[in-house]
This record gives sequence, C-alpha cells and structure tokens, in this order.
Amino acid sequence: MRRGPARPAPDAAAATSAPADVAAPAVAPAEAPPVRQQLRTEFAFELPRGYVDDMGTVHREGVMRLATARDELIPLRDMRVQENPAYLSVVLLGRVITQLGTVAHMHDGVVENMFASDLAFLQDFYRQVNAEGHTRAGVSCPHCEQPFEVELGGSRLGES
Repeated sequence: MRRGPARPAPDAAAATSAPADVAAPAVAPAEAPPVRQQLRTEFAFELPRGYVDDMGTVHREGVMRLATARDELIPLRDMRVQENPAYLSVVLLGRVITQLGTVAHMHDGVVENMFASDLAFLQDFYRQVNAEGHTRAGVSCPHCEQPFEVELGGSRLGES
C-alpha cells in the first residue's frame, strides 16, 4: 500500500465551505490613494532689464510668492496708495517678491526704483500667477493655428 502525504482532517469550516468548482466572488483591487498635488506658492522670474542697485549691480533673477488677501489689503492703508492709487502695485510687489538677485532686503523702495519695463513685466507676472495659478498661457501658431502653451515665467521679452 502506498502512502501519500497526510491529509488534514476536515473541520467544520471546511465542511460548510462552497464546492471547489464555484468561484469566489471577485474582490475589487484597493484603489490607490489620490495623488496629492503640492501647491506651488513661489515662482521664479527674470526681469527684462534688471534692477540696478546703488553699487551698480544688475539684479535680474527673482522669486515671487502667491499673494494673500492680507497682501492685497494692507497696502490700501498706506498713505502713498491713498494719495496715489497707482502706487498700489509698487507696494504690493514689494510684499510678494521674496528674492531679487543678491538684494539683501526686498521692499517697495526697490520696486519703486525699477525700470518701467520691469515694473510692467512684474505686474503682468503677478496677475498671471495669482489669477491663473501658473505661468503658462495658451496660444495658437499664427501659421498653422495649432494650439500650444508657452511658459511666461522667467522668459525674456520677445522669447515667449
């Protein structure tokens, strides 16, 4: 008589289980947790001309952070803004630009002494970053009309 491997004795659970030819219900695979997108709060830029400090150093590369409601409200109490509403963007940019080249302390006085083309660039950049949440813009090719995106952040005038 041949002896094979010993079989375990049937227990109560095995006795009440479904026959082997019946498929077990399919278990849905666990869904992967949603991927969290990290909020981008700082955006690099490069000024078209650059800020020239008292030593004659030109500063072109900088970083702007997203504006908060407080950033937009506090300048409204500034006497310079109350006397001249056009000064609002200067004060506001002085608050949200966190870095400009090697300028030690960024403030509205630095923005006040920028070239007009750099101020216009920063105003557009501020609007793009805070309204859209990114620095890309959708455009169409003038020749084939194919749509595509261009990166506005850090580009020089005429390069986008």
